Amino acid sequence: MSDLRQLPVPDGLDGMRVDAGLSRLLGLSRTVVATLAEDGMIALDGRAAGKSDRLTAGSWLEVELPEPAAPAVITAPPELVGGMTVLHEDDDIVVVDKPVGVAAHPSPGWTGPTVVGGLAALGVRVSTSGAAERQGVVHRLDVGTTGVMVVAKSEHAYSVLKRAFKERTVEKRYHAVVQGHPDPTSGTIDAPLDRHPKHDYKFAVVAGGKPSVTHYDTIEAFRAASLLDVHLETGRTHQIRVHFSALRHPCVGDLTYGADPTLAKRLGLQRQWLHARSLGFEHPADGRWVEFTSEYPADLARALERLRD
Repeated sequence: MSDLRQLPVPDGLDGMRVDAGLSRLLGLSRTVVATLAEDGMIALDGRAAGKSDRLTAGSWLEVELPEPAAPAVITAPPELVGGMTVLHEDDDIVVVDKPVGVAAHPSPGWTGPTVVGGLAALGVRVSTSGAAERQGVVHRLDVGTTGVMVVAKSEHAYSVLKRAFKERTVEKRYHAVVQGHPDPTSGTIDAPLDRHPKHDYKFAVVAGGKPSVTHYDTIEAFRAASLLDVHLETGRTHQIRVHFSALRHPCVGDLTYGADPTLAKRLGLQRQWLHARSLGFEHPADGRWVEFTSEYPADLARALERLRD
């Protein structure tokens, strides 16, 4: 079964490549659109269109979309996660110190350990709110980012914390070591973010992207790098990594976003120097302010000492 879409090319897509234009028009990734084009499922004025062909306003567009498969429910098997420690637990929340190489929750293509699976192995029952694979998860850290993460245990805590993250009343502080010396030494980066126009796995500063604001202060400057205290006003995917890369001060070790591989090797880093240092919020049970802090893991601490030497 398939779904045939037929319509004229809107004026706003005039001159765009087929993969970029249809990605915007249909809400699909460019990779999916490219595959449809390769399979002969896209036609302009009755002729098959390639992914790099240009769209012309008013041309008659036909796209044959395959019937979506029933979504697979991905669950996190209980699995003890080495190095993951519980910083705090009560009836409403559990706060963990997430190690490197651990995802917040299961997702397609990820076969490694997860925070959700690690908590299940410890016998911690979390909220049943949220999608099946993300139950209790109110915010996420990248697989390669370590530090403090809170998970909701009660349904009340889930709704309160979800709202707090959305309304930006949560105090999220990260420490990052970036290449070079940002000028000014303290400042704000206000630049919209969205998926990278050419690489689906990356994000970038994009006109018309989601508003994204990062505040930073320099804690310590070294010859080749700076240790920053970073306060997130918004919480976009890869926000810190993309913002500092856009300033030409990528996180040390972050090869995805342009870091120097020679410096990363010298410091013994296998990932970006980025750590969720502290998390503060009003406790869902009684509104009192609580704050939790995580110490640097061994690989980041070791890299910092090498910079100081």
